[in-house]
Amino acid sequence: MPRARSDQARNRRRLSGDVRLRDPGALRALAHPARLMVVDELYQGAERTASELGKLTDLSPSAMSYHLRALEKWGIVERAEEREDGRERPWRAAGRSLSWGSDMSVAATAAQDVIASGYLEQLREAFRQWSLEEAKEGATWRDVAGLGRTFLWLTEEEAEAFSTELSATIQKHVRDRDAVEHPEGTRRVLCMVAVVPTVEE
Repeated sequence: MPRARSDQARNRRRLSGDVRLRDPGALRALAHPARLMVVDELYQGAERTASELGKLTDLSPSAMSYHLRALEKWGIVERAEEREDGRERPWRAAGRSLSWGSDMSVAATAAQDVIASGYLEQLREAFRQWSLEEAKEGATWRDVAGLGRTFLWLTEEEAEAFSTELSATIQKHVRDRDAVEHPEGTRRVLCMVAVVPTVEE
């Protein structure tokens, strides 16, 4: 049964579309630990003020405002509707999802390296926290959690089909659920997928 809709859920615009970053400047704007935390928070459907995001990242509201304006410049975040109390205006994601591709420049490659490092550190921390609580969890959650690695030998056509199928599977479970609107009994699950064609030495 869906949870009761909050004022934020009733008033917000349902976001759609993928924000796709290609400009090296946009990737550099994203390549900062605090900004990655902001993107994670806002792209889960939340609307947060600079003060709230500052607390999340241990930054002052003024420092967070600087980071938010930098993300806004590249269309990654945007201003949300003013809250009823009329105080600080919150921020929200500019779309439903965020992705990026490289133009193969040195600047873009360096920025992607920072972003990848940030996400891998988040994954490491998530596994560390899970390991502390895993013994208290039910068998289903213990079976679901894990980290695997394998090599696939694919033609270009097979790689394209694999990518399409993988994306469809993820989107099937994403649905219209986020931090604001989701059924009772659900919990957030970090799903990180990496597909990297290997380069022979």
